[in-house]
Amino acid sequence: MEYRRFFDDAISKLKGERRYRVFADLARDAEAFPRALWRRGEGPENSIVDVVVWCSNDYLCMGRHPKVIEAMSAAAAAHGVGSGGTRNISGNNHPIVELEAELADLHGKEAGLVFTSGWISNLAAISTIGDILPDCLILSDQLNHNSMIEGVRRSKAERRIFRHNDLAHLEELLAEAGRERAKLIVFESLYSMNGDIAPINEIADLAKRYNAMTYMDEVHAVGLYGARGGGISERDGAMARIDVIEGTLAKGFGTLGGYITGDSAIIDAVRSYAPSFIFTTSLPPSIAVAAKTAVSLLKRAEGAELRARHQRQSMLTKHALSAAGLPVMPNSSHIVPVLVGDAELCKAATDMLLDRHSIYIQPINYPTVAKGTERLRITPSPLHTDAHIADLVEALVDVWQTLKLPFVEEPKVVEFRREKVAVDPQCTFPEFKRAAE
Repeated sequence: MEYRRFFDDAISKLKGERRYRVFADLARDAEAFPRALWRRGEGPENSIVDVVVWCSNDYLCMGRHPKVIEAMSAAAAAHGVGSGGTRNISGNNHPIVELEAELADLHGKEAGLVFTSGWISNLAAISTIGDILPDCLILSDQLNHNSMIEGVRRSKAERRIFRHNDLAHLEELLAEAGRERAKLIVFESLYSMNGDIAPINEIADLAKRYNAMTYMDEVHAVGLYGARGGGISERDGAMARIDVIEGTLAKGFGTLGGYITGDSAIIDAVRSYAPSFIFTTSLPPSIAVAAKTAVSLLKRAEGAELRARHQRQSMLTKHALSAAGLPVMPNSSHIVPVLVGDAELCKAATDMLLDRHSIYIQPINYPTVAKGTERLRITPSPLHTDAHIADLVEALVDVWQTLKLPFVEEPKVVEFRREKVAVDPQCTFPEFKRAAE
């Protein structure tokens, strides 16, 4: 039997369905981010091109913050590179204990638990909580992230899917289950592909009415929203109403790892029962120190300034793209999705942006999003200037014209909810470009 053939066929299938992923070979420049060096081609045809990154999840650029880098370097010199083992075998280094306390404080919870990634934290926590609760019913939002879906699947609990952000459907499922049955509502605060936000307080109201637990993923919101960076739930005054808040250290905080926070009994149970926590090497002390430094910085005035700048640049990007007639998918967050609607054209658009305009955006295709909703997912940062935005809009207009993609016939400014700052809604793109220059 020729085993390699099966793997070649599997890859050919992905390529035929336009789902094969190609990675751009990038070297981020800490001193010049969002600029990076792109290694184009291979072998003798390899060349290095200076590009602007428009799709990073290091939303606030904390990964290149001098104090975070300094703290990480000092910790590596003091403690070494690795953690030394799992948390229960020599890997429970003091910096990770301090990080968990910092995260519990951020969300106003009794305890926190750090994992090697946000994906693992969702997988471990959801599956473990679902298994510990007797006869548990997990109610999961239709658009939950893959890590949450896998956590639900790994659990022995029964599961039901409610339509995305549909409170009426959620209530219907809760009512069917009854007040006496154990129930866990699993949802995200901010859905990263659409950029839409969950009705957190309303979900908490239903949880209280039907005696259910709540588990919320704040991965794309921690650091970015709230007075101290606690996420959408802090901004909306709902942190105390959610039983378990999960987050990542790899996006708003710019480092690595995932975590959960909640009641000390819940956290201790997950710590004691979750195999993907127990049997894996812990984060290195240097990463824990870097993450704690980032979390602490974003709780202070500097964090508030970065959040305000981030919201401004996100809003301006939406306004400028919309004013140019590009099909921005409306939402009230910092995510800027631009609809393409075809996998092949989506890949062609991002290739053209990179080759012709030195702009890097990764195409978002099925299965990450539904077929027919393929898109560019743009993530402005505080370090993207108005001139960067103007260049992006001009490049996208060129790509749209070249590929004959449809423009919006009557452009209008996209709403940006309460983070919006005063900008003339009638401003045209040429006027914006002149102001940027």
